[in-house]
Amino acid sequence: MQRQFLRRIDKKTDYKQRLALLKSGIPRIVVRKSTSNIHVQIIKYERNGDRTVLEDVSSNLKKLGWKAHCSNIPAGYLIGYKVGKNALIIGIKEAVADIGLQNSTKENIIYAVLKGIKDSGIDINIGDAVPDDAKIKGSHISSYAKLLKKDKNIFEKQFSLYLKNNMDPENIEKHFDEIKEKIQKMV
Repeated sequence: MQRQFLRRIDKKTDYKQRLALLKSGIPRIVVRKSTSNIHVQIIKYERNGDRTVLEDVSSNLKKLGWKAHCSNIPAGYLIGYKVGKNALIIGIKEAVADIGLQNSTKENIIYAVLKGIKDSGIDINIGDAVPDDAKIKGSHISSYAKLLKKDKNIFEKQFSLYLKNNMDPENIEKHFDEIKEKIQKMV
């Protein structure tokens, strides 16, 4: 059986959607997420195969001092913002989102990444499914931390990564602003 049919049967590729994206001739922003990372690529179609022109992973935010989890909404926005700034440097001014077969739910990490890319200056249509600015900065994480602080054991278990990195999860919004500023100065 041909490979493309296996990918369709295994629900790895929607060829109808892919063809529409390729026909646009605009570079695609591909966002993939896991439990510990967010992978963002800018891919251009070429006749002999797709070419990745830029990629980054949210764990690279640690090099800028990011102390929080690398697979949450604030990290998604920041890695999108960073990729967008780097895309402008190499001359990419517009892109189209390619979320593949991932679930497209309102205000999820994928849309935080796309908002970061848009806010960096890339022309990309993301609709109205993006998280609000407070959520992008991590207000929901801060609120949850305040709620859990009543029970020290649960708090320490839930936010062990933050505490290990000497970060108070209640201060994630301030930390977000610091990292965003570093990205702006970087590029």
